[in-house]
Amino acid sequence: MSARLSGDATVSIVGGGFGGLATAAYLADAGADVRLLEQHDRLGGHAGVLEREGFRFDTGPSWYLMPDVFERFFAHFGRSPEDFYDLERLDPQYRVFWKDGDSATIRPERANVHDLFESYETGAGDALATYLDRAERNYELAMDRVLYAGRERFREFLDPELLPLLPRYRLFGNMDRYVSRYVEHPKLRQLLEYTLVFLGGSPHNTPALYSVMSHVDLNLNVFYPEGGIAGVVDALADLARQRGAEITTGVTVERIEGAAGDFRLRTDSGTLESDLVVSNANPAYTEQELLPPSSRDHDADYWESQTYAPSALMLYLGVEGDVDPLEHHTLVFPTDWDKHFRAIFDDPAWPDDPAYYLSVPSKTDESVAPDGHHAVVVLVPIAPGLDDTPDVRSSFRDQILADLAIQTGVDLRDRIVVEERACVREFRERYGNPEGTALGLAHTLLQTGPFRPGHRAGLDGLYYTGSYTAPGIGMPMCLISGEHVATAVQADYPGLLD
Repeated sequence: MSARLSGDATVSIVGGGFGGLATAAYLADAGADVRLLEQHDRLGGHAGVLEREGFRFDTGPSWYLMPDVFERFFAHFGRSPEDFYDLERLDPQYRVFWKDGDSATIRPERANVHDLFESYETGAGDALATYLDRAERNYELAMDRVLYAGRERFREFLDPELLPLLPRYRLFGNMDRYVSRYVEHPKLRQLLEYTLVFLGGSPHNTPALYSVMSHVDLNLNVFYPEGGIAGVVDALADLARQRGAEITTGVTVERIEGAAGDFRLRTDSGTLESDLVVSNANPAYTEQELLPPSSRDHDADYWESQTYAPSALMLYLGVEGDVDPLEHHTLVFPTDWDKHFRAIFDDPAWPDDPAYYLSVPSKTDESVAPDGHHAVVVLVPIAPGLDDTPDVRSSFRDQILADLAIQTGVDLRDRIVVEERACVREFRERYGNPEGTALGLAHTLLQTGPFRPGHRAGLDGLYYTGSYTAPGIGMPMCLISGEHVATAVQADYPGLLD
């Protein structure tokens, strides 16, 4: 961080997701007078929580990955994650069911992965070791010299520090071609590519840069934080408040007017003045709904032309009885998932043979469900912008639960005691997400790095934080985004308008 800020000026943060909370903590720690406004009654944005009849569900992210980023974030404030929540390493990390009757279980520390790969393809175990070693080196280079460095502008990529990345030109090709250089078996390729869904992409439109996610998955492993992801949200809010940030929920910002030193935030409870504004609402919504036309950087056509990550059908199910052999994290894949990706990105439609994911946190944390019950979340990626009428949702829900019973032997249909759903409409109406995307801008090559929206808006004094900005989607990336915004504010206003 650069020079400390003066506490005489106010920075207002619109939205209390991971990016907004991280920004609040960094700026308050630097000395700014920080005020965060969240329209919902609970903080977390997409990382919300749903409580019904003794069940508790994380409504959004459910994988705790990249623990090193969380450790780095808390260390900036002289703290550690363990000061706020305990972490449990998941064993197994997850189970995969294929729709031909096959299955695989992934253990931590690569305990069984070499032999698993070798069982599908001779030599694949050693090829995986090479792949993961390279993914680890690429991860360390990318984190240290690109992501943590906060490079947003093209000129910043001319730095000699990045020369070690030049021989890695293949990382700019698509992921599927890159993975196929190491393993040929389609199931092994799926195991190395499934994490792209977390980034809102497919193996055919996401650059191989994101092969580093296999290092995250298989080397750094998967954890569960005490209290679920909601516990992490509480930790961020507690930290920000300890550093002096004022956080208010239940206040909706309806308009942002003015510019640096003279912002006016029109809310549903009155008008607030502010010197600077950071929006954790996505840039498309901020421009089209909160800013006057003269203050916008783009028109509606620009935002409509972007490639958005999938939306999702989300089922939050309180289930009576056992759900074995489902694990805390379970994935169900067709042996050929290209049709599903085409139904998301190429020819938008409800998929006939979808891949989907299940989270059963009650397998690890008994507090999230009553005795004798399990909390089950089903997530089916679908194309953004689909027409999700109640009849369509109901029919697709029935299709998924029937498929789940066939593929895993777990029939939930007669044991559901609590059920809530979310889909395209909720993501659009609750969060203002374009086309009802569940994640944001997809990580295509032309929406990665300097091609992704930066933290500085064209309007003086307005900044963006969160998953739509660099470095991108995911809780760890939003923590880094918050750091970059705080750095940008201090660089632009070292005396903060004094």
